This record gives sequence, C-alpha cells and structure tokens, in this order.
Amino acid sequence: MANPLQDMSVFMQFLVAVAVAVVLILVGVFLPFSPVAQEREAVDKAVQERQKLSEEVTQLQVYRQRYSELKQQMDALNKQLETLRTIVPEEKEVDEYIRLLQGAASASNVQVRRLTAQAVAAKEYYYEMPFEIQVDGPYFNVLDFFGRLSRLSRIINVGDLTFTDPEAQKGGGAKYPLRPGTTVTGNFVATSFFIKPVEVGAPAAKAASAPGQPAR
Repeated sequence: MANPLQDMSVFMQFLVAVAVAVVLILVGVFLPFSPVAQEREAVDKAVQERQKLSEEVTQLQVYRQRYSELKQQMDALNKQLETLRTIVPEEKEVDEYIRLLQGAASASNVQVRRLTAQAVAAKEYYYEMPFEIQVDGPYFNVLDFFGRLSRLSRIINVGDLTFTDPEAQKGGGAKYPLRPGTTVTGNFVATSFFIKPVEVGAPAAKAASAPGQPAR
C-alpha cells in the first residue's frame, strides 16, 4: 500500500506535520479531563484562591489597625477606671476614709473631737457612707480643713454644717480642754461613697475618742 506522505514534497510533509501537531495541542488543551486541561484548571483555581487570600489579608490589615486603636482606648479606659476606683472605691475602706479625714485635720492644725458613723444609705448605683464629725480650732484653720477635704482623692461631701462658740462649752462643763487659739467648733456630716453592695441600714463603723483626743 502506497504511503501518500512519501509522494509529497518535503515542504508539504512539514506542513502536514505542523497541522497534526496543532490538532493534537488543541485536543489536549480543550478536551475535558486531559492533563493540560486539568493543569489549567488547577492554575485557575490557585489564582482564585490567591486573590481571595489577598482580599482577606487586606481586611485583616484593617482589623489590625483597628485593634491597635481599640487597645489604646482600652488602656485609657483602664487608667480612667483606676482613677474612678480611687474617687469612689468598691469597698467601704473605712480605715482609709478616717485616715484621710485625720490627715486633713492634722495638716490644717484642727482637732477632731468626735467621729461617729451613721447608717449606710443605698442609692441606685452606689452607697453613701456618712460620718458625723466635730472639730475645733482657729476659724481660718477650720476653713482650710474643709478646703483640704474638697481636694482629697476620694469624694467627700460635707453637709449639715454648724459653727458654735467653744467658749459656750465652758459654762456647761466642757468634756475636753480647748487648745489656745481655738475660736470655733464645727459640727458636720461628711459623706463618702462606694459601690459594692453591703447590708443597708447598718452603720459603716463607729469611732469614738477619749476626751481631748482626736478620733482614730
């Protein structure tokens, strides 16, 4: 049987070979389940996954920046919370409260004669812890004492304030000797605050002093 290719010229044989090669390539590229088609599908899938991951990375970068901002806000809020805990503590901290009162009195050179705890009062978000206090000393020293109370780290409200002449106590028999220069006696209620629930109505603490000695 004669081979048609042998009767063709070399150039025609070359063209036929090229045509056959092109046909084979096209069949390999477009024929489903062919190695080339499978490889091309894998490449397309990898490109899509890469694009998807790139989009996710971009979104995460935004969250990363947002996280840094939120962390700074949280740090600022934590500092603010610590400050608020100093101003309005969670516990009653009666000892610290009395220490602040006595420290302000000593710095103002006034004498604390009586410090009596009253019943704790519950409010909507906090509790009030009032103390009835009696101090005496020079008039401007007592005023300085109240000024120092207003500048303490813990909130202390002063109310029911009355001033009396200490000389009036001499006729009725004073319970303690007055220091030289004492011109006024002040009676008032100093109220502090805390937020942790307690048994409402019970006195926070009671502190009474011996005659002539400040309450501690």
